[in-house]
Amino acid sequence: MSKEVSAGVLVYRRRGGEPEFLLAHPGGPFWARRDAAAWSIPKGLVEAGEETWTAAAREFQEELGQPIAGEPEPLSPCRTKSGKLIHAWLVEADLDLSGLASNSFEMEWPRGSGRTRAFPEVDRAAYFPPVEALVKIHLGQRPLLVEALARLADRPA
Repeated sequence: MSKEVSAGVLVYRRRGGEPEFLLAHPGGPFWARRDAAAWSIPKGLVEAGEETWTAAAREFQEELGQPIAGEPEPLSPCRTKSGKLIHAWLVEADLDLSGLASNSFEMEWPRGSGRTRAFPEVDRAAYFPPVEALVKIHLGQRPLLVEALARLADRPA
């Protein structure tokens, strides 16, 4: 079982009194044609000695090209099937996503070609209403969204 620990931010905004959730679609050829259960909260690995909120804010900046501002509210950590532990924070923010500027990663592509290509870590990001977000979010992260929905249902719009 993996000992990896990730940290991320689940951003929401209100539209017509209802929440919408910000999800990011991973870049690269593996995810290019995937949609359902492919989107993620902006997140990444926690470095040795790093606080999880610091890592979450850093990863958000790296993946979306803008800082996260707002009061972070911790969600219950969840563990994916691979064993990765995800720490996440719920933050209310209405962000302009038109200037998405993600960091990139390199991989051999096409596989076996010996050529290395760079791809954006995130190729797009969008806000989704709850029903759509539940379909799009990676299955291992769905508990974060379910908890956020329960918390927000108890709050006035």
